[in-house]
Amino acid sequence: MTKTDPTKLDTEAVATYLGAHLKGFEGPVEAEKFDVGQSNPTFRLRTPKKNYVLRRKPPGILLKSAHAVDREFRVQSALRNTDVPVANMYLLCEDEDVIGSAFYVMEEIVGRHFNDPRLPELSKADRLPIVDEMNRVLAAIHNVDLQATGLSDYGPEGNYYRRQIDRWTKQYRASETDKIPAMDDLISWLDNNVPAEDGQRTLVHGDYRIDNMLFHKDRPECAAVLDWELSTTGHPYADLAAVIMQWSMPPGAEGRGLAGVDRSAQGLMSDEGFVDAYCARRNLAGIDKFGFYLAFTFFRMAGIIQGVYKRALDGNASNPERAKRLGSHVGTFAEHGLAAAKTV
Repeated sequence: MTKTDPTKLDTEAVATYLGAHLKGFEGPVEAEKFDVGQSNPTFRLRTPKKNYVLRRKPPGILLKSAHAVDREFRVQSALRNTDVPVANMYLLCEDEDVIGSAFYVMEEIVGRHFNDPRLPELSKADRLPIVDEMNRVLAAIHNVDLQATGLSDYGPEGNYYRRQIDRWTKQYRASETDKIPAMDDLISWLDNNVPAEDGQRTLVHGDYRIDNMLFHKDRPECAAVLDWELSTTGHPYADLAAVIMQWSMPPGAEGRGLAGVDRSAQGLMSDEGFVDAYCARRNLAGIDKFGFYLAFTFFRMAGIIQGVYKRALDGNASNPERAKRLGSHVGTFAEHGLAAAKTV
């Protein structure tokens, strides 16, 4: 079995390694790849005794600092005894000779996964509690005690947005395939409108969406927050704006948004209601110039999907066809970012 195909997994190599390093593990292993996890391929490992989840760095030539599975493992391990629900982390393997790239193994959480923020599988009465729990968990992430969890050095000091704009501009330029004027304009605007620091430095998830969460099977309670690849320490409003950004997208499998949806009629929370509930949970009076944070999240998402698209062209994407479809929307995200910038 090849060790360079991101859609495949060398189950014999995995079983041998886990048998030697993971207490209680017994093979053989069968692997099933999840459709989610565009950036870091993710697999369910079935064994005679129990199931596990393996998340690996994709093989091949990668952008610097991307796909940091070691950071994912570290932050979730640190959050185990906090108000932020995460899966148990079992093992990190940084030896690329085992399966061709670094990976970690964690507990499989059996729960409900919602891919569509409209929550069509739920009754109207059951939707608002799920969204409110999403709000509660976001506030909990931003209220994590960095010192107590050992995460005070998890990200650099200094202005988070300055750092992120510089990082994602470099990532975007490294994976750029076509010239997109709206993206160039958005980068220029963000460069010139970085807000002054306000003293907030928190844990930041970096990709906070309802489809990166698992919920208990029989109650509106989050069982685990997933996909911590972009997590760091920084400014919390980036996560909050990312939720609002996602909801502004078209409904359906690709956009996974709420644009045009009558939220009140569907039992869903408004943008304003979500922001107000978040501010109440964190004892904030409100958020000034929210348009900047929204523009920033559109920019970062455009950079992310451009990277996904480039990996598809290079043959390293986890889901190549979906990656190519996503790549066609980079300009749209940039245009939405510019629209948000005009509200500042």
